[in-house]
Amino acid sequence: MPTEKQWAAARAREKLNAALREYFASQGYLEVETPLLVPTPGLEPHIDPFELEFIPQTGVGARQPLYLHTSPEYAMKRLLADPHCPALFQLCKVFRNGEVSGHHNPEFTLLEFYRPNADYHAIMADLEGALALAEKRVTGGAALFGQTPWERVSVRDALLRATGVDWQAHPTAAGLRAAAEKAGVRVGGADSWDDVFFHLFLQRVEPGLGATRPTFLLEYPAAMASLARLKPDDSKVAERVELYAHGVELGNGFSELIDAKEQRARLVDEQALRRSQQRPAFPLDERFLAAVGRMPPSGGIAVGLDRVLMLLLQAEQLSDVLLFPAGEFL
Repeated sequence: MPTEKQWAAARAREKLNAALREYFASQGYLEVETPLLVPTPGLEPHIDPFELEFIPQTGVGARQPLYLHTSPEYAMKRLLADPHCPALFQLCKVFRNGEVSGHHNPEFTLLEFYRPNADYHAIMADLEGALALAEKRVTGGAALFGQTPWERVSVRDALLRATGVDWQAHPTAAGLRAAAEKAGVRVGGADSWDDVFFHLFLQRVEPGLGATRPTFLLEYPAAMASLARLKPDDSKVAERVELYAHGVELGNGFSELIDAKEQRARLVDEQALRRSQQRPAFPLDERFLAAVGRMPPSGGIAVGLDRVLMLLLQAEQLSDVLLFPAGEFL
């Protein structure tokens, strides 16, 4: 049975969801629902979907695999491709196989929203407003998300202040590894540039992000943002943003890539990376790719609401704010 703390979290969740709906309605957003079951999952290299099987019983359709979506992103961008589409938001369950820890549950609640004819700066402003209102409704105060404006810092500056390493000055894996080791960061057997970067980031940068107020981390290395457009005046970085508070990652967003040819090339690269990791390399979602080329310039972000609720209630782990955490049956 749920604990008293979990029941209190359920009541707080009701207020959180109501506040988010209130805010996005006030900004002209439309709430939508997209399918949880999809024929083609995303290709993120470090995310695995749950696979199911459709078995026709009415004579319609063929036996085939389907997947619980890991994000509503592809479907929501198909909606954005319609010229009549307004700003969109969604509160939905998403599913990621194998993810169980103090900050992970294989089934969790996501807020995802997109604004057409905007970029990631507009999305950051909307998220500040939405979570500040949510905190007021849930706790009656403004101790965390109400401390606006939130900090905005580039990945380059965050890494420099935490380690003294300038990633742009070390374009090779060997060079970045040498700089990391000089800074006292152990990188183990990491031999790729990305792996060395993540050792630096996870050991020295992430734990300190959002220590006193929420932090937007901006301008990731271009190779680390497969769905984001590159910054027009600096192609070495992408217009990607992540939100952190108290060292916990809460959201990931972009100024969206709207070049279908470039998007296809990036997804093909992700297929190859998944194969190299011995992971399934799923087919490309052709309907999504067709939509990318018709989308207006847009900004969007996905935010893990269970983690938001955990921080608002000063809970120690996700299981404290879930009525049925996965740990019960795993």
